[in-house]
Amino acid sequence: MQIKLIEAAMQARQASYSPYSGFRVGAALLAKSGEIFTGCNVEIGGHSATCCAERAAIVKAVSQGVREFSAIAIVGGPDTGPIPGCFPCGVCRQALAEFCSDDLVIIVAENTEKWREFTLAEMLPHRFEEAAAE
Repeated sequence: MQIKLIEAAMQARQASYSPYSGFRVGAALLAKSGEIFTGCNVEIGGHSATCCAERAAIVKAVSQGVREFSAIAIVGGPDTGPIPGCFPCGVCRQALAEFCSDDLVIIVAENTEKWREFTLAEMLPHRFEEAAAE
């Protein structure tokens, strides 16, 4: 399943709109149902409005009524040259935490032959949870 997700993320990366950074990112989010939702980064001139690939995939899935996920693959890097592997930013980690359990598998890939896997708990060990805030 990892290779299928990485391939979907690589394909999504091609749709990236990244004229400012030249850093293209694609993500493929696997629902527990087996459905895959993809997203790419979309940069906006006022950078705070930029949407990361991971959040684009989450929003796509949630807007279609899907809210249970088991894995996400992320492929990102410069327009040209090698792809170094792209970790989700803090905002994306918190967005994943909103809809995913600690055992969500996060695949950070350079390509279909080289990737690393982490759990959400490893990437966001002390995530904000409403119950913890009370």
